[in-house]
Amino acid sequence: MEHIKIPKVENVRMIDRYNNKNSIVGTLYLTATHLIFVDPEANAETWILHMHIASVEKLPLSTTGSPLLIRCKTFLSVTFVIAKERDSHDVYSTLIKLCQPVNIQNLYCFQYTSSSEELVKSAGWDFFKLENEFRRMKVPNDEWQLTTMNKDYALCDTYPSQLIVPRAADKSILLGSSQFRSKGRLPALTYLHSNKASISRCSQPLSGFSARCMEDEQMLQEIKKTNPHSKVLYVVDTRPRINAMANRAAGKGYENELFYENTKFHFLGIENIHTMRASLVKLIETCEQKSMNGFLSSLESSGWLKHIRSMLDTSSFIANAISKGISVMVHCSDGWDRTSQVCSLAALMLDPFYRTIKGFQTLIEKDWLAFGHKFNDRCGHLQTDPKEISPVFTQFLDSTWQLMLQRPNAFEFNERFLLILHDHVMSCQFGTFIGNCEKDRIDLKVSEKTFSLWGYMANHMNEYINPLYCPGEVEDIKPNLSPQLIRFWRGMYARFESGVHPRENIGDTLLESREHCASLEDHVQHLTKRIGSIKNLISKSAKKLQTNSANLLQTATGRSINDNKFNYDNKKLSELQSADHDHPLKSDDVLSISDCNNEVNQITNEINSVALDWKSLRSASVCACSTPFSQEMKKTHCWRCGEIFCTRCIDKTFPLPGHNSGKPVPVCRACLKIVSQVSP
Repeated sequence: MEHIKIPKVENVRMIDRYNNKNSIVGTLYLTATHLIFVDPEANAETWILHMHIASVEKLPLSTTGSPLLIRCKTFLSVTFVIAKERDSHDVYSTLIKLCQPVNIQNLYCFQYTSSSEELVKSAGWDFFKLENEFRRMKVPNDEWQLTTMNKDYALCDTYPSQLIVPRAADKSILLGSSQFRSKGRLPALTYLHSNKASISRCSQPLSGFSARCMEDEQMLQEIKKTNPHSKVLYVVDTRPRINAMANRAAGKGYENELFYENTKFHFLGIENIHTMRASLVKLIETCEQKSMNGFLSSLESSGWLKHIRSMLDTSSFIANAISKGISVMVHCSDGWDRTSQVCSLAALMLDPFYRTIKGFQTLIEKDWLAFGHKFNDRCGHLQTDPKEISPVFTQFLDSTWQLMLQRPNAFEFNERFLLILHDHVMSCQFGTFIGNCEKDRIDLKVSEKTFSLWGYMANHMNEYINPLYCPGEVEDIKPNLSPQLIRFWRGMYARFESGVHPRENIGDTLLESREHCASLEDHVQHLTKRIGSIKNLISKSAKKLQTNSANLLQTATGRSINDNKFNYDNKKLSELQSADHDHPLKSDDVLSISDCNNEVNQITNEINSVALDWKSLRSASVCACSTPFSQEMKKTHCWRCGEIFCTRCIDKTFPLPGHNSGKPVPVCRACLKIVSQVSP
């Protein structure tokens, strides 16, 4: 709070960048975590998390005031015009300090507390263990072993403490290879296919122009020997050859083919982090183009889609080699940017498990968190060298989305799942992506001091389901890399632009239709069961009455039979039921009037507890809490009343009396009070 020079500014104009005349006048609030713009006329609020702010720019003074252009890591771009230049400067200097803290302990995750009782701090931190994932791949085995040499991160401090290496590689080989690789990142297993072909990852060798290392050469031979079905090992250098050659001058470079037997080297030309950073800047400028020609020419000059295709091409090359039974070793420069991208994408193409929600989270835990990626530096979490910032993880998610477009039935998760991942990597709200490696997160004790993103997402799993997913139908994904099939991801880079998105999200519409059908089917099953039980009860009562009446006819000859139970009025029936003696018509199997009334009331409550009609998603523009529905926001139906609410208003589930399954389903707060009172 000490950085906030001015907590509130009135008469601020928020300008639509596509229409300068369309501005909104409201009040700007600065809190410890958010910048909030309140539009009193529309009763709308715009919340911007400080950690999401990528840049704040002071534009030239205008006749209406001093403009501030704020660009966010979520690709929101907004301009605030503040009447007084001094107030504008105070807001500017405050945001500059709050969006990039100097001290890592000042990140949002270390101050964040959950408002939901369902999310506890420990939830999610034990969801994934690296040894369990290797065990799923059936390692350790006869060819691969778990080494303890990096238990205290002595071998490589940016690698996981548990490394899988060839069983024949002794300590001297591991130590020598580590010393010969940049940052000590020696070759280690990251994925083992069922055909015994493997993907290993490392960093570039410290070869310079002529240096060699016998232990490193032997290490690669031992990796090759772990695969009995191939006599060759592919080494994929993800860099352009000219970049790798330039690194030789710094004593690094690439492997000399003369020193590594039975090894084939491939340079696959993914550009470095600086090129990717410049490409993203141009892509953001592309989104601000107002004409068709301007948009297309700017998109082409950004080179963004070309870079995405290059990533997919390299990953596809690795996946095809593995499918053919050839093991691959992958590296770039330091082995934590392009290497993480292509190793995870290749595994995504090869293994259906990684295309599930749990599997994709496991893939990120393994190839990005355990094996190290500089999230702090690449995402600009702290005040650091701006040249270290690069959209490496964003490109991985973009490439995943491209695969989802081509094979929508192969993925359990939807586009929203990727967007939530992207935004929370940038938000620092959770400790999952804080730090540059596993050791950093252990030293920071993030599992004790912060919440886990996986724990949060576990409580919102229904928002991420892809209704087209068909498990077991697709094994390998072989993407079509034709230029026409590499798309601009509007849902990511232009998601805040009004008028460019469909009125209804196709995935959400399909999912809501499926859930509505499931609710009705469950209701029909319950009513069918209730009708059957009522029929049985009536049948038993009728048979009992017939039996009792027949007995009376036999014992009361010559007397008119007037004591049939259905001829009693309410008073006589009450007297009959409360009598101490045994009357022939008094029986537990015969329905009383009170029983009938209770049964009717119960059935009525059960019928009313399930909404037969659900409101159309298209007709919902604002939640009952006055929150306007944005493009990326999930609209959720209450299964009892059929109305549409935001996820904040439907944060509970409850079993409805009219459902046969008894499964908890989403209900709004008003309906929750009703069903919780009538339920037994």
